[in-house]
Amino acid sequence: MNKSLIMSLVLVATLAACSSKAPKEAPAKVDDMSMNQSGAAGAGDSAASTSGTSTSGMEVNPLKDPNNILSKRSVYFDYDKDDVKAEYRPMIEAHAKYLLANPSAKVVLQGNTDERGSREYNLSLGQRRAVAVKNVMNLLGVQDKQIETVSFGEEKANTSMQDESAYKQDRRTDIVYEGE
Repeated sequence: MNKSLIMSLVLVATLAACSSKAPKEAPAKVDDMSMNQSGAAGAGDSAASTSGTSTSGMEVNPLKDPNNILSKRSVYFDYDKDDVKAEYRPMIEAHAKYLLANPSAKVVLQGNTDERGSREYNLSLGQRRAVAVKNVMNLLGVQDKQIETVSFGEEKANTSMQDESAYKQDRRTDIVYEGE
């Protein structure tokens, strides 16, 4: 009887030593979720979905991952406008979720314009564009202490070409994370 008890204990100990825990599922990136045609994340997204993924024990920075929506940083505007287009809302929402999940993260929203218009007008328009993006983030729950707005006006305009395609690239607000 002792022999069968000892054999049972050895068998249990051997099986216990061979077992392993199931690996934790890495949080999904925003891009990995089902996306509808407008680019909005599906209903299964969460604030943790923008915090990065674990690959071989190394944390991937979602802000620098070109496959992640968080690597997109520019919101473009129509000529002489400061209203955020619907096509940029999913990107802004992803950045807002990242900021909510990372309360120590901070962004500077840099408003820009093309070179047309006076310096003063362009500084004002650039600020309105940065504030428009900030307002969307605020509506999504991001606190003012995490967001700074600044206008560069036409200072960062592409002056090498003066055509509509260059002007379109200049009419934007850039999302820049502190420390980058």
